[in-house]
Amino acid sequence: MPMAYVLINTEPKFMEKVVETLETLDSVVEIFPVYGVYDVVAKVKADSMDKLKEIVTWKVRSLDEVRSTITMLILDEKK
Repeated sequence: MPMAYVLINTEPKFMEKVVETLETLDSVVEIFPVYGVYDVVAKVKADSMDKLKEIVTWKVRSLDEVRSTITMLILDEKK
């Protein structure tokens, strides 16, 4: 099952709103507000690579409060 970590950059005042929005998405399985270059890290899981790309592009990156993202595909999840 394709998965990715999405590193999200936003304005600090919007971090909480971005987290709240991500919490409503079924495909987002973990969310971490962080300090540093990025403000939020989200783990996204999907049934297919096409669905993963769709979620990242149209559900995460298209949020008005998101300035930029970096997506890191997970090669193999260790248990």
